[in-house]
Amino acid sequence: MSALIVYESCFGNTGIVAEQVAEGLRGAGVADVRLVLAHEAPETVPDGVTLVVVGAPTHNWGLPGEQTRGQAAQQGAGDASAAGTGLPSGVKEWIERVAPSGVACVTFDTSVKSWFAPSTAAKAAAKALTRRGFRGAARGTSFYVTDTKGPLKDGEVDRARQWGAELATRA
Repeated sequence: MSALIVYESCFGNTGIVAEQVAEGLRGAGVADVRLVLAHEAPETVPDGVTLVVVGAPTHNWGLPGEQTRGQAAQQGAGDASAAGTGLPSGVKEWIERVAPSGVACVTFDTSVKSWFAPSTAAKAAAKALTRRGFRGAARGTSFYVTDTKGPLKDGEVDRARQWGAELATRA
C-alpha cells in the first residue's frame, strides 16, 4: 500500500493533523506515505498510490478559496501553504486540476466545533472529488481546533494518528 496525503493549512493545525495521519499510516505498516502541500501536489495520482487522503481547514462551511485564504493571511496565517506563501492555490484548486482516478480517496478537515455546521471542508472535498471523477471518494472526519487560529483541541493529535492507522487497516 502507498498513500498520498494532499493538504492545505493556514495556521498550521491542518498540517499537524496531516503529519499525524501520515504517522498513523506508517505505524500501521504503510511504508510509502507522501505528504504534500496542495499547491505542490502532482496533477496525476502517482503510479502505485492506493490511497489519497485530502485535508483542508473549514472556511465558511467549505473549502478555502482565494478570498478566505486572504482573510486568514490578514489574521496572521503563516503556515507554508497557500495562505502563508501568497499563492492563490489550495485543495479546492488541486481538485479542479488533478486527473480523475479510481484510487480510494478519503477527506478530513479542521474546524471549530459548533452546534450549527451545515457543511465542512471534508464534506466539500469529498463532493468535489466525486464530481471530478474519483470513484470511491469518501468524507472522512473533522478534527477540532479551539478557535480559528487553533490550537487543536486536547486529544486531537492522538486521534489523528489513530485515524491514520485505521485508514491503513480499512484500505
